[in-house]
Amino acid sequence: MSSKVYYNSACPVCNAGIKDQRQRMEACGVKDIEWVDVHAHPEAVSEVGASLEQVRERLYVKDADGQLNIGADAFTRLWSQTPGQRWFAKLLRLPVLKQFMRLVYNIFARVLYQWNRAKRHW
Repeated sequence: MSSKVYYNSACPVCNAGIKDQRQRMEACGVKDIEWVDVHAHPEAVSEVGASLEQVRERLYVKDADGQLNIGADAFTRLWSQTPGQRWFAKLLRLPVLKQFMRLVYNIFARVLYQWNRAKRHW
């Protein structure tokens, strides 16, 4: 089983970020990831035990071993698999930076989610 990334293409910022990350990973030869767009496949959220709104707000990555990474931890997981970004993932796993990144990500994700709702992107 490959890793799965659950993202929301209805959010233009999220979609652009995922498109860029996917291209980076594929260019480096990382092809064992399934990219699941919950906007097109809302039923897929049942695979992570979350609501559609939760996955619209935060990125979810389910590893090949079944471990679930959410939000900032999901991005760190993707970066750790991407040559050229592994150093960044290691840096962001340091205790103080990890907590700071989670805080910043959660604030940004919440504001972006509310903006998308206000713009009626879904």
